[in-house]
Amino acid sequence: MRRFVGTMHGKGLSGTSIARRLSAWRGFFDYLVRRHGFSANPCIGIRPPKSPKKLPQALSTDEAARLMEIESSEDIFSTRDKAILELFYSSGLRLAELVGLDVDGLDVADATVKVTGKGSKTRIVPVGTRALEALSTWIQQRASLASPDEPALFLNKNGQRLSARAVQYRVKHWALTLGINGNVHPHVLRHSFASHVLQSSGDLRAVQEMLGHASISTTQVYTHLDFQHLAKVYDTAHPRAKKIPK
Repeated sequence: MRRFVGTMHGKGLSGTSIARRLSAWRGFFDYLVRRHGFSANPCIGIRPPKSPKKLPQALSTDEAARLMEIESSEDIFSTRDKAILELFYSSGLRLAELVGLDVDGLDVADATVKVTGKGSKTRIVPVGTRALEALSTWIQQRASLASPDEPALFLNKNGQRLSARAVQYRVKHWALTLGINGNVHPHVLRHSFASHVLQSSGDLRAVQEMLGHASISTTQVYTHLDFQHLAKVYDTAHPRAKKIPK
């Protein structure tokens, strides 16, 4: 079984794929032990190789700025979408946190938003000036759309809470409309927020708090993004980093 795992790994199969195969073999040998008198399961104790962690996709600062260039004056839903995009990029919210927001969770005076994250943990996150402007414009128009007693901050055309799927669709729609390549979704904006703040400040603990990560090891993936950015700058700018032409 160890040779089998080694062979698969040598052929380039990912750790996740090998883990699935091992799980199937483990279940099969469990059956043989229970029903056909096998003495032991040869897969017990064998672990698949670790898969390399994929770095999260992030927009460049220019791409992020372009995504915020929605003409909110077009209609009420453009106003809503601009507020959504600005808040995602300003505060690094998760999708579930954003759609779960109520109007009373936004404190314009303090420039903060109160969100409920994973494990029902509540945190207060700062909101940038441009996001506050977009949110204030949306709140003024929201009243004409809201159903009676609807607490949700972001609403659909029926005046009810906007769904996560609808937000995903609108983010992708605006990315395509504004000419931004790649699969742009709400989590890309969260990654962009984290990597851009870290590049500017270098304060990993602050980014951890704003993202609502329980462990700083989760936040440390953005240090790799930051290093990639620095390495790219170095390769472009340093005369001794460039390849010597043959």
